[in-house]
Amino acid sequence: MKFKQSEVQNQRIERITTSHLIVGIDMAKETHVAQATNYRGIVLTNRHLSFSNTIEGFEKLQRWMEGIQQKHRLGHVIIGMEPTGHYWWNLANWLTSKGLQVVVVNPATTKRNKENRDNCQSKSDPKDALVIADVVSRGYYYEHTKQTHVFQRLRTLMSDREFWVANSVRLQNRIIRWLDIRFPEYSSVFKDWTCKRSMDTLKELPTPQDLAGRSTLEIISMWKTHMQRAGGTTGAQKAAELIAQARRSVGDNTALAEAKQDFVRLIAEFERITELLADIGKQLHALLEEIPMAA
Repeated sequence: MKFKQSEVQNQRIERITTSHLIVGIDMAKETHVAQATNYRGIVLTNRHLSFSNTIEGFEKLQRWMEGIQQKHRLGHVIIGMEPTGHYWWNLANWLTSKGLQVVVVNPATTKRNKENRDNCQSKSDPKDALVIADVVSRGYYYEHTKQTHVFQRLRTLMSDREFWVANSVRLQNRIIRWLDIRFPEYSSVFKDWTCKRSMDTLKELPTPQDLAGRSTLEIISMWKTHMQRAGGTTGAQKAAELIAQARRSVGDNTALAEAKQDFVRLIAEFERITELLADIGKQLHALLEEIPMAA
């Protein structure tokens, strides 16, 4: 059954009763700031709470909230925060493990509501925490639920994979740039420079100067040290094309020794990342088999 956004928001508002303490937390790397209001948005403390991103700080927050609940006879608490980077993650999970209700608010919503309290777009940590509490009281929030162990593992692997894929793309672009400068004709011989025969060539004879003085048999002999089927019609044709393109290359040959050293490092790093991604892929495949309906 589908609901309109307004109906969903109304349901969220209805969950907040007169016995609720609403806590808004402005997240940071080292020190967080909390403000507390009731369901009507009335501030319940004379001063905001600053607490560190440590277990001592988390426990300080818990004691502070319990004190306010006792003083104002509030039986429930709902804690709102912005999902700022990764700073909010540990606190949200710690509070959830304590059985407390944690919700997240959209930073864009917080920004649009800054003028509600003082008719000013000024920014400060205590004010931001108060605005977050106001946003929660009006139902502009989403429930935070701690993921099961298997999905946490999946999330971690996917984040790891995303990082290394981005590194691989940057590295490939740098390698292509190197070839465009030093051996621009190379792509006419190997459309896919990552194929086995091409990679073996780039590791052994990456520049036109390395290839120009070689014979077809010498190049095929070099490939045989890496490949079982290096020769044949295809091998001879590719070797001949490489030599021909190398002899007519317009690639830059200045600072060639330093450029080759750079290229060796690039290729080695590309192969290392490729192996890493293959290993992560195997781990993901094995993990997905543990998730029902995912295999």
